[in-house]
Amino acid sequence: MDGSSAVTGALRALHHMDKDVTLAVNSLHSPVTDAVWQFFSATGIWFILYAAVIVFLFIRLGWKRAGIVVLSGILCVVLCDQFSNLVKDAVQRLRPVHDADMLARGLHVLENPGNLYGFFSAHAANTAGFAACTYKGFLNDKGHSYRAYGLGIGLWSFFVGISRVFVGKHYLGDVLTGFAVGAGIGLLCGFLAQYAILKLKLD
Repeated sequence: MDGSSAVTGALRALHHMDKDVTLAVNSLHSPVTDAVWQFFSATGIWFILYAAVIVFLFIRLGWKRAGIVVLSGILCVVLCDQFSNLVKDAVQRLRPVHDADMLARGLHVLENPGNLYGFFSAHAANTAGFAACTYKGFLNDKGHSYRAYGLGIGLWSFFVGISRVFVGKHYLGDVLTGFAVGAGIGLLCGFLAQYAILKLKLD
């Protein structure tokens, strides 16, 4: 077996494992939890949260520093979202809801199928990026602890991401990859905002 065949075989095995784990997670549903996961999966509620965080940033950091952090947050979400779209089109991994095998094995679906491809989850990437970037942004307010915010926004990101498995739109691997990519981009944008604040002597 040559190197490319070994890699292909490993990826196929990983995909099968991801399918099994996703079905196991997706099977843990009830009418009550279905409503909860649909709530977290809906993007409309995001904008209320985003607006509240932005207001809080301006209150804590002042308009100059907060403005830089907000711009870095916008850049972060755009990068996460567009990079996710690029990877989806390149990898072309079908969403579970479009996979006949997953449906035949009992995938529980709560939303419309949506686009064909799902690797990796933009929901997970966007929320993880926003969480990491804004938490880093709040740390520009010296002398105050924002651990509670970090924990809260991190849990929100987790629930949004994992909801995509429960509604049938993503494999768990899509979500975990989205978390990793989003957190990385979020920290990078957060560091860029911190650098700009220091460079402009706004701290």
